[in-house]
Amino acid sequence: MTQTRLHFTAGKIESTKIFAALDAAFEDEGLPIAVLEVDEDADIHEVSLYADGDVDAVEARVKDVLAGLALSRPVERETLPDIDWVARSLEGLKPVRAGRFFVHGAHDRRKRHSGELAIEIEAGLAFGTGHHGTTAGCLEMLEKVTRRERPRNALDLGTGSAVLAIAVAKLFHIPVLATDIDPVAVSVAAANARLNHVKALVETVTAPGFHHPIFARHAPFDLIIANILARPLMRLAPEMARHISLGGSLVLSGILDRQRDAVISAYVGQSFRHVRTLHREGWVTIHLKR
Repeated sequence: MTQTRLHFTAGKIESTKIFAALDAAFEDEGLPIAVLEVDEDADIHEVSLYADGDVDAVEARVKDVLAGLALSRPVERETLPDIDWVARSLEGLKPVRAGRFFVHGAHDRRKRHSGELAIEIEAGLAFGTGHHGTTAGCLEMLEKVTRRERPRNALDLGTGSAVLAIAVAKLFHIPVLATDIDPVAVSVAAANARLNHVKALVETVTAPGFHHPIFARHAPFDLIIANILARPLMRLAPEMARHISLGGSLVLSGILDRQRDAVISAYVGQSFRHVRTLHREGWVTIHLKR
C-alpha cells in the first residue's frame, strides 16, 4: 500500500502548536506525525503527516486544523512507495569504527574484530545509528573519559536509538538512565539495549524534561551525555549543573563548530570547566567537568 506524506513548513513555536493540534485531531486514526528542523538559524521546521486511504479528506482536515490555529500554510504532497525505508537505508550503511567501538547493523556482524566493543543498532524510527559525526564524536570522547574516570552511574539525555547508552554500559559496566521525549525512540532504545545484552544496565524512559521524577530518583549523575542541539543544550545548563555530581563529566554534542564557544560559555557560567573538544565533520563534541 502506498502512503502519502502531507507536509508544510513553519517556525518552531508554530510547528509545536501545529503538532499538538494535529496529534489531537488524528489521535483515533493513529496517523504518524513528525516535525523536522530544516534550518535552525532561519527557524524553518517541516511538519509531516503520513496518510493512506482517502488522502483528500485527510488533507482537508489538516487545513481545518491550521485554520483553527489562524494559520495558513500551503500543504504539499509526496507519494511514498511501499518500501521498508529503514531496512533499505541500513543495508546501505557501512559499519562505523570510533575508538574501540564498532557500530553496525545485523548484516555486518561478521566484520567485528576481536577486542572491539561491538554495538548492533537497528535504528527503527529513532535517531542515531553512529554514522553522524556527533554520535561518532561522542563515542570517541567516551573512550577518552574512561582512561581517567570511573563513573558509577550515567544519564543519556535524548537517547534516540540508545547507541550512546549502550556504549556507556559496555565501557563502564554501570547503570545508565536513557531518556527521550519521543516514545517511539524510547521503544527502539529498549529493543536495542536488549539486542546488545545490556538491558539490566540501561533503563529507558520517556521524559520530556528534567522535571520528570525519574531524574530526581537517579541523580546526581557522575556522567551525562547529551547529543541534542546547541540551543537546547545552552538552555539546559542550569539543570545539568543541578543533576551532575561534583567532579562529574559532561559530554555534549549536536553542536556546530561555530556554536562551540557559546555552548562552553553557558556551562562555564554554571561552574563547569572545559576539558577538551573533538572536531568531526563540521560538528564538535565537548567534554566539561563540574
